Amino acid sequence: MYGEFTVPGSMKVRCSLILTETELTIQKISPALCGRGKVVFHLSDCVGCRAYRSHDSIDVGAYFSAYFYPMRTRWMRSGLARQRVEQCFRVAPDQDPSVNLQEAQRWSSAIRDRVLHQRQQKTGAIQVEVKRPLKFLILLNPHSGKRNAHALFYGNVQRMLQEAEIQHTLIITERQNHARELVREADLSQWDALVIMSGDGLLFEVVNGLMEREDWDKAIQTPLGVLPGGSGNALAASIHHYSGLQAVSSEELLISCGFILCKGLVSRLDLTSVYLASSQRLFSFLSLAWGFVADVDIESEKYRHVGAARFTVGTLVRLASLRVYRGKLAYLPIENPMPQPSLVDSTASFSHIFPQSNSDTCCPSNDLLGHTLQNSLKISSNSNNTPKSKQSISSPLSVLGPTDFLLNPLNQPVPGHRTVVQDEDFVLVVAMYQSHLAEDMLVAPSSRLDDGIIHLIYVKAGISRRSLLRLFLAMEKGGHLNTNCPYVVYVKVMALCLEPYSPKGIITVDGELVDYGPVQAQINGSLARLIAG
Repeated sequence: MYGEFTVPGSMKVRCSLILTETELTIQKISPALCGRGKVVFHLSDCVGCRAYRSHDSIDVGAYFSAYFYPMRTRWMRSGLARQRVEQCFRVAPDQDPSVNLQEAQRWSSAIRDRVLHQRQQKTGAIQVEVKRPLKFLILLNPHSGKRNAHALFYGNVQRMLQEAEIQHTLIITERQNHARELVREADLSQWDALVIMSGDGLLFEVVNGLMEREDWDKAIQTPLGVLPGGSGNALAASIHHYSGLQAVSSEELLISCGFILCKGLVSRLDLTSVYLASSQRLFSFLSLAWGFVADVDIESEKYRHVGAARFTVGTLVRLASLRVYRGKLAYLPIENPMPQPSLVDSTASFSHIFPQSNSDTCCPSNDLLGHTLQNSLKISSNSNNTPKSKQSISSPLSVLGPTDFLLNPLNQPVPGHRTVVQDEDFVLVVAMYQSHLAEDMLVAPSSRLDDGIIHLIYVKAGISRRSLLRLFLAMEKGGHLNTNCPYVVYVKVMALCLEPYSPKGIITVDGELVDYGPVQAQINGSLARLIAG
């Protein structure tokens, strides 16, 4: 398509537009020496376009605006980040306002159609996009991070949704487990996606609320969207990383995730079943941590007001008084997978991955994990509108979900494919299923949304404070696995079991404080759905 239009606010500036299947080229044709002569916008960077009439009744012209978020050089910083660019043009070839509006609508529709075609050319998504027109339910925690998620939504996200013509319902969470309760009972057919604007804790609530539904298998396939509004924002950083873009943070990360959300491409997402000593079953999308990482996450809550910097402060504080934890760790390496046993009903008794009746036992005894699931439990959670607490609160026990075929009953023989790390002193153990543990912590660089792998990293006691600090500094760019530190072990696994010996300690799941004690986990590949780039 070709057309010539003027620029609003400057009737003397006239431009020619050439629209192809992939680009919009804007050529300034008058005045000849005024500013940049030619600009090319890629339609893959466009979220929407609209046509409209002027509010001035005297103006017979019509207008269309296209909204782009191209990668541009960052202000006062190196590198690139997505920045908003609006291109608006006045259409007035006729004195009849309706004729002008029809022409503006023709261009607007043509741009939108080509933007949609760009989405259809994407590979790796399981479906082209969530159906349009889109309707999102957005759950926002106003107390997450620096407590400015509400302002960030109205200052950045709402405008992007309007530009992409996405309808939305915004719900502000009011209490702990509010989101969990809401999605557990909601009629999900009203919305095309559930969007979480908070830290990672609110998504933890939503995932487990969906898995507590009778129709969990259908509910968990509701596309989930993530907008960073907390202090951790690990999944948001991971989604940005998977797009192949340079690392960004704060509002730049929000713009990037908002752009991805508006595109609406849906991917598969792994979830990991996590069993606690209380027989509680949780579903985790991010991580399981014990030791240094979990300590920093929970103990840095007092620095929440500084946002993501709380983790840096917490790391320095914990380095000053480094702790060592004793325990046993066992895992099933991905390179040597166990033959799949007969499937058992998920409501039947659960036990650990590597059962033993002697000193090789790394998991809790039969009365802890081997008995039938109970009707109630205690869990600590910090994804609500109040600071994290180590006090347990009542929460329903999940007896639904997929069968974890790698978690064998106690009366079965010990699997020969297991690897057991016995009687070790640990500084930390962290199991990752996404790339980032925080905005600036690229812990598992090779992780992908649906690779079906738990990326297990543990650091043995004996590492010096200086080496540990160097390790965490290298995590910013994912270089910590290349430091050749003899105390650091990295292995890809399908399942794991951890039995702490130390009487006191902290275990977190997706950054949430859970019951301290023996824990086991198995990954469930491609169980959930996530809007990702």
